Parts: sequence; C-alpha cells; structure tokens
Amino acid sequence: MALIVQKYGGSSVADTESIKRVAKRVVETEKKGNKVAVVVSAMGDTTDDLIDQALSIDSNPPEREMDMLMTAGERISMSLLAMAIHAEGSRAHSFTGQQAGFFTDARYGAAHIKAVRPDRVKNALSLGDIAIVAGFQGINAKGDATTLGRGGSDTSAVALAVALGADICEIYTDVDGVFTADPRIVPSARRIPSIDYESILEMASCGSKVLALRCVEYAQRFNMPLHVRSSFSRRPGTLVVPDGIDPRTLPNLD
Repeated sequence: MALIVQKYGGSSVADTESIKRVAKRVVETEKKGNKVAVVVSAMGDTTDDLIDQALSIDSNPPEREMDMLMTAGERISMSLLAMAIHAEGSRAHSFTGQQAGFFTDARYGAAHIKAVRPDRVKNALSLGDIAIVAGFQGINAKGDATTLGRGGSDTSAVALAVALGADICEIYTDVDGVFTADPRIVPSARRIPSIDYESILEMASCGSKVLALRCVEYAQRFNMPLHVRSSFSRRPGTLVVPDGIDPRTLPNLD
C-alpha cells in the first residue's frame, strides 16, 4: 500500500463535471489499495473573479481581507470534491489549510510555510477516508488566514506529502507532463519522461509555468518524488526524482 498525495489545479476542477471526473480518478487510485490525500485549487477562474469583485469595491483593499476572500475558492472546490467522492461510494473528509495544519509566516498574499502538522489529515487517512485539503492557504500566528502566492497549491501539495511521509506527490494539470517547449504553442515539443530537480528548477526560473519554483525547491529539500501529469488523459507524465531513485520503483505510475 502506498500513500499518495494528488494535486488538481483549477483547470482540472473547473466545473462540476470536471470535479466528478476527478473524483472517479481519486477513488480509482484508492481502490488500488492506496491511501490518498488530495490538494485542490479553486475552480477555474474563481480566484480571478474574486479579485475583480474586490477591486470593484475597493481599488486598494486591505491585504488581510484579500487573503480572507482568496481562501474561499479552494474551500468551494474541496467540499464539492468530497461530495463527489461520496457519490462514487467512498468516504472523504475535506479540510481548510488551517484545519490541515498549515502554519505560515505573517505576510499576506505571499506567505511562506513554516510548519505543517496534518494531525486531522492523518486521522482521516487512518480511518480509511480520502482526505481533501484546500491548497494555497494556511494560518499565521495571529490566527488569520494567509495565502501562499503563485503556485501556492503545488507548494501545499508537496509540503503535505512531506509532512505525511508520502511515497509520491502527483501534480495533475492540463498538459501531459514537462515538455521541451510549450506543446500548445510548439507542436513538435517532446515530453520529458524523467528529469532531475536542478533541471526543473532551471526551467522554472526561466519562466516555465508547469511547476512553481518554490514547489520544486521544497520537493528537492526533502527528496519528494513528483509526477507531473494530465488529469485529462491516461498518458504517462514526467517524473521529477531524487538522485539514486529508480523511477520504476515509484507507485501508481500507470
């Protein structure tokens, strides 16, 4: 039995039909005998819509209130996904970043994770439930909600995987892994089957949007294997693996 953390981005949970599709995939992973924790982003353009609403009210909104608002998107998608998993016949329990034990520094809008203490997530997994965690958010020492900035849900997923001692962290997106160029722009771009941390860090620092820089840095620091793949296909993705790890030994790669 493997412990797998899966992260689904906004395009993967863009609407209720997409959420149902993701639920089927999560349950399928569980039924293979794995324990599964899932980190979700906000649905589709929810975050942008919330920002637009805020700016229509106040052109310079307080940072604290913006973070309170921004955490709403992931709360919606996490609860809907838990319901969809329940409809598939499995048990799921959703958690906000605070409930999942994500503690951050005091800055708003671009907080850094200081510690992850996922006691409630561990308890849900021990009971045989699938744990659904809202990405991109945490809580500071004042007890206020904070958000992690660009790529925050990816970073949340890796941090949760590390805290749980997961075997792998799967990052689901709308492309089949990491490519030599953007396949939506360059049709001849080739998928990279596996890559090391240094190479993916260089790509991220040069503007690649597949994985956020902080997410990869966190994974490298704790030697957490990543599998970047599409939630819209069954094709293999790209493995980001530590030195000395045979990709064939990693779980759930079909």
